[in-house]
Amino acid sequence: MKLKSLAARLAFTFAAAAAAATPAWAADWVVGANIGNVPWEFQDASGKFVGFEIDLVNEVAKRAGKTVQIENIPFNGLFPAVQSNRIQIAISSITITPKRLESLAFAQPYYDSDQSLAVLKTAKIDKLEDLGGKTVGVDTASTGDIYATENTAKLKIAKISRYEGLAPAMLDLASGRIDGYISDIPAVEYYIKDKPQYRIAARIPTAERYSFMFAKTFPDAAKVNDILTTLKKEGFISATHKKWFGTTPPDTSSTVKVMDVPKL
Repeated sequence: MKLKSLAARLAFTFAAAAAAATPAWAADWVVGANIGNVPWEFQDASGKFVGFEIDLVNEVAKRAGKTVQIENIPFNGLFPAVQSNRIQIAISSITITPKRLESLAFAQPYYDSDQSLAVLKTAKIDKLEDLGGKTVGVDTASTGDIYATENTAKLKIAKISRYEGLAPAMLDLASGRIDGYISDIPAVEYYIKDKPQYRIAARIPTAERYSFMFAKTFPDAAKVNDILTTLKKEGFISATHKKWFGTTPPDTSSTVKVMDVPKL
């Protein structure tokens, strides 16, 4: 009898502990983001997640009547996280590409971009052709990585160093561990605006467009896209662009113009 009572009490204690360790609620949408990708998603001085895409996904969720939980995931991990349904949406200035559309889905684009080559102000690198024999940094699995890899022979790049985010790459650039960094131009421009030791040596036209990425089976895909259309028409996305980049986007850009959902 005493043994039974003890077992019952222990079972109750373990159950209570398990319940206490489990969140009281689960978010409708778990959103994966490569935190540290300024000004898209990063932490402010208080540790809060902020940025252009944080504002945007929170507004979309609010209008959809959904709760959101942001999960910090390295860029390269966002793709399997979406495909395995570990997360419902991925953000991190993700470029829509035909290859990605083979296995994943995107909402209509909301940002136009190109790549850039960032170097130290004192570097004797003024164009892509000056990268011969140099070490170039990129973000793992990014379009910058794809560009550098495809053009290694053409540009005679000696080595490609891969990073999980802009900040560590720029620190290595400052210390001389790499000679240049190929990445999304808006993020680099934002990062170096108060850091005169850096400069952009070349803009690399790639005609990229960013959007939310999710699984092809994501049930709220149409709802997300419809809300993005509304936010464009209301000027919310344009105002968010002004907030984070300090400029008003052109009327012809995907930040303002309602666009079709990307398809192969």
